[in-house]
Amino acid sequence: MNAIKHVAAIAALGLTLCSTAALSKEHKIVLIHGLQPLQLISDGDVTASGQDYWKGYWDNLSDALIDWPSYERIEGKIATDYLWPKLKSFSQSNFCDPGCIFVTHSTGDLVARYIIDNQETWLENAGLAPLNIVATFDIAGAGGGSELADLAVSVAQGTETWTFVIEAALEAWLGGDLGDEMGVLHDLKVNNARQLAPLPDARIPRLRFVGDATEYLGVTSPFIKGNDDGVVGTHSSCGGNRQARFGSCSSQIAFNGKIANQNNAVSGFMPYHYPMLMGEKYSHGSLLEPRQAGKVTAASNQQNTLSGESIHFDTYTKTSGWWIWKSNYLYVENSASDSMSTLIYDAMPN
Repeated sequence: MNAIKHVAAIAALGLTLCSTAALSKEHKIVLIHGLQPLQLISDGDVTASGQDYWKGYWDNLSDALIDWPSYERIEGKIATDYLWPKLKSFSQSNFCDPGCIFVTHSTGDLVARYIIDNQETWLENAGLAPLNIVATFDIAGAGGGSELADLAVSVAQGTETWTFVIEAALEAWLGGDLGDEMGVLHDLKVNNARQLAPLPDARIPRLRFVGDATEYLGVTSPFIKGNDDGVVGTHSSCGGNRQARFGSCSSQIAFNGKIANQNNAVSGFMPYHYPMLMGEKYSHGSLLEPRQAGKVTAASNQQNTLSGESIHFDTYTKTSGWWIWKSNYLYVENSASDSMSTLIYDAMPN
């Protein structure tokens, strides 16, 4: 009987090891969260709120988190008190030697760009080796800023007339009344965001994953230029090099997957920014969720990391309509059942 139990235990251990190996990834996954509006009202625990931010899908799939407080500025205490200690720890422990992939959401995109622009100099000046960052996966990226931040700061400074519509939009987005703390909202203003570390020397690919469904019952969308996900416009989430009323990340593919010329598509991109997937029915927040919210299309279905591994999404075409109204649509395999986050994670090198 003991022998049977021993064999059973070994078998169970083997299954556990196989299961763990199946879930493990070749590179380290580092999460960088976005704006947390409630911190502008009540500071709270930065680490705890950072962990809560990713609950739902990504929390159990990452190797590390870079947390930062929304009530501070990126070039100020966020950099000195939160980013630098984490980067120093990564370097000292050789954490990124296998290669790190940064997964960002919203303003985390802007934070990552500041890290990419500075980490080599910071670490080398401290006698440490720079981090081997091979790619970023930017979900609903706010690296180009958000018009909602412009609106919030203008209202707080009294340069924008307060109206019921503005109040509804800002309360929906921020979850409450504006407080005295503006913090990272200043960095998130469109012009400020686009001037923050805009041209890093590093050639790290920045892969973009974009939604087009509004949040907050649509009250924020009238204040955002072009198509939007309820918080950021396509000009930002696609990685466009300027602010404009863009309607797609691709000149050939619409958000709903229709293959046709897109006259209002993003016409130029920030260096090494590559839009990958677009989801017509995904909003700013739902892009992080484990739930499927509609089929996804591909602005591009393949891109390489800095170390050469391929990030690839299988696609297929489908014809809908009849006679002269027939149209072809491009969809990503498994997007009818898997969430955007699942598609992203599964595409990472094993």
